[in-house]
Amino acid sequence: MTLGKNRNSLPSRQAAPGKAIPFEEQRIPQSEDQGGPFNIGQAASQSGVSAKMIRHYESLGLLPSVHRTEAGYRQYGDKQVHILRFIHRARTLGFSMAEIAELLKLWQNQRRASADVKRSARSHVADLERRIAEMEAMRQTLAQLAHCCQGNQRPDCPILTELSG
Repeated sequence: MTLGKNRNSLPSRQAAPGKAIPFEEQRIPQSEDQGGPFNIGQAASQSGVSAKMIRHYESLGLLPSVHRTEAGYRQYGDKQVHILRFIHRARTLGFSMAEIAELLKLWQNQRRASADVKRSARSHVADLERRIAEMEAMRQTLAQLAHCCQGNQRPDCPILTELSG
């Protein structure tokens, strides 16, 4: 069964600096194209991504459009399920959709420099560290406010006083 045009047969090409290779032309390793077709529920089950999110990722262009049956049902192969697993793992690590799009491009570009991937990961780590520091400051402030609150039947409350600031 043919699932649209075979992206694996496209010649490998490298994008000009600052220019992305269109998703349809990005190479997905041949070894991943061995299963399916799967309906959206099966793809969701195998990838750990809900059917709703699969449709969302497709609408964002993170997942290329898939073959549809004559009745309009989506059909996924192992390649698409593998991409969905990649997206799921990246989301679990807190990468944004834009970062995931960039990581997908790097993953599918066999001529990528690992330095580019490392740069992206380090940037994300720095962002996580900044957010953790912000959350720790919020936690400390809220813990201090809660400690100062009597928590009794009286209406005065330092938490609300601080929030109304």
